[in-house]
Amino acid sequence: MGSVQVVVLADTHAPRRWRVCPPRVAEHLRTADLILHAGDVCTASVLAELAEYAPVTAVLGNNDGPDVAEWGAPRTAELELDGLKVSMVHDSGAAAGRLTRLRRRFPGADLVVFGHSHIPLDESAPGAPGWPGAPGAPGASGLRIFNPGSPTDRRRQPHGTIGLLQIRDGHLITAAIVPVT
Repeated sequence: MGSVQVVVLADTHAPRRWRVCPPRVAEHLRTADLILHAGDVCTASVLAELAEYAPVTAVLGNNDGPDVAEWGAPRTAELELDGLKVSMVHDSGAAAGRLTRLRRRFPGADLVVFGHSHIPLDESAPGAPGWPGAPGAPGASGLRIFNPGSPTDRRRQPHGTIGLLQIRDGHLITAAIVPVT
């Protein structure tokens, strides 16, 4: 089987910040096998728009309306992508102790995707898939955490960003945070 191409979004904040899909985001969505949205969609119409590109898994953010919950977004999600165990939550809490806290909350995860801060982050603990020298096998003792930032509300960041993941046979082959503004 080939690899799974995943586009990761968070904090799109529609309709104030996202009226329609920005062209540079759409470029990446056209090649996606799956879209993950880590919350603060704010309106389910964005999820419907994203679903025109690829299947969508989303979690609720603190600014999401009831229509996002009605669409089917839970507070947390756990899924397996080609053998890689992925968990999602909107707010991961304070930066201090984040890896340890997320490992306790999602003990079976290889990768935890989150949003809320609008600050892009790709961080690994020893033993996580993609950590130098790690076996990279699902269920490794480490953890990789990933926040794509926001494509539309960059706050103090230099660019609006999204995340791109390539997964194959239980391994995170590549993870990138890509500027789109």
